Amino acid sequence: MLKKQDQQAFSYLYDNYSGALLSIINQIIPDRETANDVLQEVFINIWNKNGLYDPSKGRLFTWMLNIARNAAIDKIRSRGYRDSLKNQPLPENVHTIKNQQVLPSVDDHGLRKIVSKLRNEYKLLIELAYFQGFTHEEIARSLDIPLGTVKTRIRTALIQLRTLIQEK
Repeated sequence: MLKKQDQQAFSYLYDNYSGALLSIINQIIPDRETANDVLQEVFINIWNKNGLYDPSKGRLFTWMLNIARNAAIDKIRSRGYRDSLKNQPLPENVHTIKNQQVLPSVDDHGLRKIVSKLRNEYKLLIELAYFQGFTHEEIARSLDIPLGTVKTRIRTALIQLRTLIQEK
């Protein structure tokens, strides 16, 4: 139905998956307004590129998740986004900054708790790839390990995470 660009199928996807995709985007882009803009762009991409989805390569949600993650990473790497961060207004009262608390979201805390059960080498790769938004190539360069090793370890870590989540 989605490949035929059926409006009802698209509405179903948005209603059922926008929250999960926004959560992934928010892990990379903390600004709620920007994250919502990226989410809208993600669903436009899903609508326009739905012919590229191949069910034999994975689940639809995984395909959409990768589109969302890549869009968020592209956004934080864009010059416009970096420039907008430089131009943030400061509060008039310095004491307001000191008294503000930044608490992790419940979902983020739970996911990090599950990730903490992985072996250290896997934890690091998941942290870099999914919480900090590094590409596999950037991880390979920064850790000085082969790209294939990075991809294999991340895949193994994701399989282990799936098992840990299913056990809960």
